[in-house]
Amino acid sequence: MGLSDEDVREILRLIDESELDDLRIDTPELQLHVRRGRPASQEEPEAKEAPPPSLPTVETEALHTVDSPMLGVFYRASAPGLPPYVEVGARVEADTVVCLIEVMKMMNSIEAGVAGVVAEVCVRNAELVEYGQPLFRIEPA
Repeated sequence: MGLSDEDVREILRLIDESELDDLRIDTPELQLHVRRGRPASQEEPEAKEAPPPSLPTVETEALHTVDSPMLGVFYRASAPGLPPYVEVGARVEADTVVCLIEVMKMMNSIEAGVAGVVAEVCVRNAELVEYGQPLFRIEPA
């Protein structure tokens, strides 16, 4: 018997509310490994990739922040090699999909939540994000 979407959400909620830093569950039907924070390979940032572009003239206080609603892997595009959903300077509506977050092989669409212009991309593609972490900043219109 597989896990439903609701089962996965409940497991992630329980993990998020716990004090655990690392959890591994192995059963014949399921293998789950969750670790808080960044993967060990990302502990020491290197100059591999330039940070995402931003508009330096916009004041942060006036911006709407799109926060991650879950722990998972952040993707700017629907598939490797495809253009990102949005770039800095793109006009978005509240229901515009701005990225995906992958949780246990399930892709979750994240919407802008406000109409405006994308001012900053706060996360690199394929980076692990935590609940509440800023993903984008949008200048409301």
